Amino acid sequence: MRCSPNPDRDRGRVYRRCGCRDDHHRQLGTRCPHLATDPHHGAWAFAVDAPSGDGQRRTIRRAGFPDELEARIALRRLNESLPVGVITDPRQTLADYLTAWLAEKALHLKPTTIARYRDYIHQDLIPALGAISLDDLTRRHLSAFVTAQLQHGRGRATVHRIMATLSSALSEAVTGERLARNPAKPPLISRPAAAERHLWTEEQAARFLRFTHVTDPMFADLAELMIGTGMRKGEALALRWNDVHLAERTLFVRATLSAIDNNQLLLTSPKTKGSRAWVALSDRVTNALEDRAGSHAFGQITPAGGYVFHRHGRPLHPKTALDRFHLLCDKSGVPRIALHDLRHLAASFAMAAGVALPVVSKTLRHRTLSTTANIYAELTRLAARAAVDAISWTLSTADRAVLGEPSCRARRPWHQNPRPHHRLAARQTPQEIEATTVWPMWPGDHTATTSRRDIKKAAPARSGNGLRPAIMQVGTTGFEPATP
Repeated sequence: MRCSPNPDRDRGRVYRRCGCRDDHHRQLGTRCPHLATDPHHGAWAFAVDAPSGDGQRRTIRRAGFPDELEARIALRRLNESLPVGVITDPRQTLADYLTAWLAEKALHLKPTTIARYRDYIHQDLIPALGAISLDDLTRRHLSAFVTAQLQHGRGRATVHRIMATLSSALSEAVTGERLARNPAKPPLISRPAAAERHLWTEEQAARFLRFTHVTDPMFADLAELMIGTGMRKGEALALRWNDVHLAERTLFVRATLSAIDNNQLLLTSPKTKGSRAWVALSDRVTNALEDRAGSHAFGQITPAGGYVFHRHGRPLHPKTALDRFHLLCDKSGVPRIALHDLRHLAASFAMAAGVALPVVSKTLRHRTLSTTANIYAELTRLAARAAVDAISWTLSTADRAVLGEPSCRARRPWHQNPRPHHRLAARQTPQEIEATTVWPMWPGDHTATTSRRDIKKAAPARSGNGLRPAIMQVGTTGFEPATP
């Protein structure tokens, strides 16, 4: 049985046109007389009618194909994608693709993430690369973009995030078989190392809390909550009294407060799925929240069910909270740190007190244990040192308990022992050093030429009765006493 042709696949027309102009500077297009005489004049193009979002039909025209076959292949690919609503336009620009990708992502991602993606796409990617066809985009284009951004003073972290956004969009084009490969992979710019984190000491944290409890009780309670529980800044600012259970000494993290474009305040879901969880409260944090519940905040009692930290019933703006925090740091005489670093203080103090890393990770509500280990790498190295020291102390204590005397410390391996010349007096001459120093026999420093039978052992001392004491020698049947 012969299959009937599909008219939708062959819809549209393929033609040849050029850019020549007449005396009035108008393009001739398909009316150029050279098209009939010169087969290499002009370029091939196609045109097809496609439905638009408003129910009307629009004509899609694409030109620049080197021959008729390429134009017909591109037309067929476009026709095959029209019934499912996906236009795989071979001449689709990067700007069109990124705009459509951003609109699709807005249905799934948080508003704060979409706002950041929108800034990167409309302010950076589209002005520089938007006119390039998606199929023609190469790694050379991206490399030139990265170089230009760095030369204009953009930070490496910012450029890395811009390229990560582009790479995410192009990866979905590869997954949907729109592109054969992602030109943004591997990354053209490596992720810059995180800046060295400078946290407060215990004394500095105590000094800040003592000062703020007197000058700004509300901010002192906010700092007590973040340090005592490890909550994120947005989670603490979004906390409502309905989620605080002082009798049970727990609270529930339900939302986080975000500022869209640093202007519009919005309650969104916490950072990860595991962030929505119950948080235990210590006596110190419970007392701080009890003080907040019974205090007057900015001339009014905290409304029932309202925000724990507020200004006239409205939540504190994250930027306002940060500015106030830095002002209090200056007045209390402690170094300025980020407000989010109070969360890091919670982990630092807990690990310094010997709390196990998995417990710290659960307390901070990290998604994985490796996240905690990577963020607090320096603290985990200190914890590892404390762990091996604890093992050594346990074994030494067991030795003393069994033998009733101080245990002998195991000799370090030869490659860990410093050579004696590191400890010689500086006033000794090389001849005196050579004459007085007994050098150890290091592997490779000598050749074994003396047999055991050539070594003469000193005779054991005799006891009071003139007999040598019995010694233990290894025999064929075990340890046997040897007679003198």
